[in-house]
Amino acid sequence: MQISNHSNPIDLGLPGGEKIYTAPENTGQVVLGRNLVSLLEEACRSLPNPKAFNQKTEEGWLSLSNGEFLQRAEWLALALTDLDLSKGQKLALYTYSDLSFCLPDMACLMAGVVDVPIYLTHAPKAIRHIMEESESKALLVSDAALLEELRPVLADLSDLKTIIMYQEAEQVTALPEGIKLLSLTELEQRGREIHEQNPEKIDLLKASIRASDLATLLYTSGTTGKPKGVMLSHENISSNVIAAFTGMTSMQRGQEETAISFLPLTHIFARALHYALMWYGTSIYFSDPEQLREDLKVVKPTYFASVPRVLEKAFERIQETGASLTGIKKTLFDWSMDLASQYDVSKEPSGFYALQLKLADKLVFSKWREALGGRIKHISVGGAALRADLVNAFGAAGIKLLQGYGLTETSPVITYNRSDRNKAGTVGEVLAGVEVKLSPEKEILARGPNIMQGYYKNPEATAEVMKEGWFHTGDQGEFTEDGYLKITGRIKNLFKLSTGKYVMPQPLEDRLEANPLVAHALVIGESEKYCAALIFLNTDAIKADSPEALKASDVDDKLRAMLQHANEDLPHWSSLKRVALILDELSIDNNMLTPKMSVKRNLVLEKYKPYIEAVFGRNTDELERGIILDI
Repeated sequence: MQISNHSNPIDLGLPGGEKIYTAPENTGQVVLGRNLVSLLEEACRSLPNPKAFNQKTEEGWLSLSNGEFLQRAEWLALALTDLDLSKGQKLALYTYSDLSFCLPDMACLMAGVVDVPIYLTHAPKAIRHIMEESESKALLVSDAALLEELRPVLADLSDLKTIIMYQEAEQVTALPEGIKLLSLTELEQRGREIHEQNPEKIDLLKASIRASDLATLLYTSGTTGKPKGVMLSHENISSNVIAAFTGMTSMQRGQEETAISFLPLTHIFARALHYALMWYGTSIYFSDPEQLREDLKVVKPTYFASVPRVLEKAFERIQETGASLTGIKKTLFDWSMDLASQYDVSKEPSGFYALQLKLADKLVFSKWREALGGRIKHISVGGAALRADLVNAFGAAGIKLLQGYGLTETSPVITYNRSDRNKAGTVGEVLAGVEVKLSPEKEILARGPNIMQGYYKNPEATAEVMKEGWFHTGDQGEFTEDGYLKITGRIKNLFKLSTGKYVMPQPLEDRLEANPLVAHALVIGESEKYCAALIFLNTDAIKADSPEALKASDVDDKLRAMLQHANEDLPHWSSLKRVALILDELSIDNNMLTPKMSVKRNLVLEKYKPYIEAVFGRNTDELERGIILDI
């Protein structure tokens, strides 16, 4: 194991003027050679926590100590080896994001079995591809309901021999021939018996784990094509976890912190955070997006992770509440919102403004914190772009939103804002141990111990993104003078107008999607004379469900004002000239969004081709679910 304080400043002196960015001094430790099981064992030794893992049941919160969690994982690991799952073989997980994921995941890590999480939102075709390509010999599901969802694909899986149910069911419909059904209780009991017969076996099993061993196979949801299996080792993830949390100076070890976990553990963002919280001995409470508002008030967390949309909705609710107020309450609300709009998280407020903030905090902002449980210190944000105005507004209320950046292939963190080093509109400074540079096209390139081992059974795809030791993210960015990264777009989304001008759509799309009237926006114009956009409206916000209702509503003026604001300060050739306002919803269910809520751009553009033709003047037919608007 190697430990060091990463203290390299930004290096500006490479041949050819190339800049490599690294972490600032004393913003995280670089620790190599650790397997993920050792993080749990360290917590059990030095930070025993009787409420380390907390599962919501009909009877209330069921708590499991980290010691009990370790013991149960050990029994399951022994039972997995008894199922003839040898080191490196695959076990698929189709589970909820709670103990039914975490416990078997840890057992797999101990046994050397590679788990393959599957999104609950994946289509049967994608699930079949993942199970077949990974050659998963076993499958674990949370309950009978999830097993039923998988039934259409089970008969096609020749490698699948065993299905394990976390939660026992009284009755299960017969499975395809050759597949054995076991319960988690049966497996734990078998593992316990093996341990009693041979107490040293689990120690030998754990001693065989190498930091370089493949820990998990994560299939990216992808906006195009088949999902690709990302191979991440123990060290890929453990080095990332340790560097990130040792750079979070406000996070305390032990039971001082309480976290609520509601993001999908099938995604590396939530999963890496789970390992970090486990290592820190934090009390983790498992929730879900539907129960989150209620659970926040009960759990009263000091920390959680989120995607931007959850916070956007929370801010929209705050604005709606304020709009409904009258009299002095409305005056106070508007005054506090004005103060929040002036706030800058990178600067300490002073003078009369600081005094005003203290008063606004007592009268208004404290209620924002109460809605989050009243004890929140900060929130890690990832998965998509986070609006700078939200960072500053929540910051004014004493709620730190810390955005980071990374990919599944980078385990995941490349850069992030620390609690004491936060700059709105950026994704922060480089993680300790990681190096970042920009290509001549401004593509973000990274290297370090967190970079994946490659794409499973896909050396061609691996070679496309791994060049001369650098991982090519596909994202474009720029660094501020003081070393904070800004994401400016996607390399593949860049398009060229017929005039020869290049347009990066993401900044304009971000401006449009910042408006609560807009659910999704796609800026288009490849080989066209001007820029246009497909704008999918938030029908709940505009209160219209047909083109006629949309035309008759008062939303027209609001949309025009929004579009004009989005065009501000842009070169004339990259500003919008016409838009298609569409009342359809893009969702995972209709295959227009990935499980990470990213737009499947190619599929959307193909489906809405008549709208594209109309927005560029080549189709004058009546549009069934939208209208064309000139700006």
